[in-house]
Amino acid sequence: MDMFQKVEKIGEGTYGVVYKAKNRETGQLVALKKIRLDLEMEGVPSTAIREISLLKELKHPNIVRLLDVVHNERKLYLVFEFLSQDLKKYMDSTPGSELPLHLIKVTRKALFPGDSEIDQLFRIFRMLGTPSEDTWPGVTQLPDYKGSFPKWTRKGLEEIVPNLEPEGRDLLMYDPSQRITAKTALAHPYFSSPEPSPAARQYVLQRFRH
Repeated sequence: MDMFQKVEKIGEGTYGVVYKAKNRETGQLVALKKIRLDLEMEGVPSTAIREISLLKELKHPNIVRLLDVVHNERKLYLVFEFLSQDLKKYMDSTPGSELPLHLIKVTRKALFPGDSEIDQLFRIFRMLGTPSEDTWPGVTQLPDYKGSFPKWTRKGLEEIVPNLEPEGRDLLMYDPSQRITAKTALAHPYFSSPEPSPAARQYVLQRFRH
C-alpha cells in the first residue's frame, strides 16, 4: 500500500473504513476500502469474496469500478475509482429527483451499523430479539447459529424506527420465509404514494427476495 497516500477518511460501514487516497506515482485519486480481517478466522471473509467477485464482473457506468485488490496478512484493501459524492449527496443536489422521499431517507444512516459480522448480528438481535425456534422456525439448525448467543428481548418497532409509517411496519419481518416477495412489495401501500418510479422499483427489487 506504499503506492497510495491517504488523504482523508470519507466513510465507515459494516465491514470496513473507506479513505480518499492518491496514487503517489500517477496522482490519480482513488477510494480505498479497508476491510477488517479477524485474525482468529482463516482467510478472507466470505462477504468480501462475494463483493470482489461481483464487482469484477459488473461493468456499467452507474456502478463504481473496482480497480485493484491488495491483500496482506492483516489487511485487505479494495481500490475503487473515487467519486465526489454518494447517492444521498447526488439526490440532495438533484431537483425533482425520481426517488420518493421515504426511499431517499434510507441512505442517511444504516439501521444496524455494525463494524463486523458478529457486531451487526448482535445489533439486530438487540432490536429484533435473539431469534429462536418460536420466532424463526429452523434457525437453530443454521450452520452458524450458536446456542450461546446472548438472549435479548425484541423491542417495539416504534422504538426501533419511530418515523416509520404504519403501512411500512409489516415490511420488517425477521423470519425470511415470512417476508413478502419483491413483486408484492412493489404493490404494497407503503410504496403507493407517490407512485414508485423505475429507480424506486429497482431499489425494492434489491431489498426483497424474489
